Amino acid sequence: MRAPNHLNALRAFEAAARHRSYVRAAEELHVTPAAVGQLVRSLEQALDTPLFLRSQSGTARLELTPQASLMLPDLQAGFDLLSAAVARVKSGAEHGSIALTVPPSFADKWLLARLERFQASYPQYDLLVDTNGRLVDFNSGQVDVGIRYGSGRWDGLQATRLAGDNFFPICSPALLAGEHPLRSVADLRHHALIHDVSMRGNPIYPSWRSWLAYAGVDSSAIDAERGLQINDSAAVMQAAIAGSGVALGRSMLVEKDLADGRLVRPFGPALPCEFAYYIVARADTFERPAIAAFRDWLLAEVAPA
Repeated sequence: MRAPNHLNALRAFEAAARHRSYVRAAEELHVTPAAVGQLVRSLEQALDTPLFLRSQSGTARLELTPQASLMLPDLQAGFDLLSAAVARVKSGAEHGSIALTVPPSFADKWLLARLERFQASYPQYDLLVDTNGRLVDFNSGQVDVGIRYGSGRWDGLQATRLAGDNFFPICSPALLAGEHPLRSVADLRHHALIHDVSMRGNPIYPSWRSWLAYAGVDSSAIDAERGLQINDSAAVMQAAIAGSGVALGRSMLVEKDLADGRLVRPFGPALPCEFAYYIVARADTFERPAIAAFRDWLLAEVAPA
């Protein structure tokens, strides 16, 4: 789609409307107030409608007409998108940077310890990692690529499956001894259950109730709802390490803690989950060299040795 006609006039109107002043708009655009006024008048003629009224108080402050008030939000959103597009190109060309959004638990338990290997393989790229957990709008221009956990379908994004998770009981080695050592599922009644409620309300995400059903445990034998509830998966693992109870470990997140002996699997099967981790980016940027390099490196990291 081509840029709209009267682009300079639209830019002058947006600046004047935002500042409510030709003078301040002119300062921002590095032109004269008269030039701003001329551009606005040319736009009013093209649209056949007035855009500004003088304030009834007699001050120089500009007031928007109803038609201008309706047009301004969409116009500002359009300029924001143009600025974001330019910023993406400029950032990639000058700095070789990759802005990444990733769930905090995945960053903490899996990704961050591996990033040194990416930097060694691709020293030309700087990573900017956002781990605050919110779903970022990729159209904002603030992020290039992301890792998301879910079904693999997000509007406007292309997704490549990275890895899935299995869920199984995990605990501190200390709980294997003591007054009520964990040796079988029946022993859970003596220990607190730690619940990951970061995806509360989503029936696909495994819970203690669904794991017990998968393991063939009579629902009356164990109270699947009692215990400690935590809304962050990494914090759930940390509570288990501290001996606060028994959690459902996610295979991607507990790999290193199991290998290092901070956690153990006392018993029971691994429950598969339909959700998985996906590498996501906008379809029009998915094959950009920096994003492709990061995607290929991630896939190599999870590939069997």
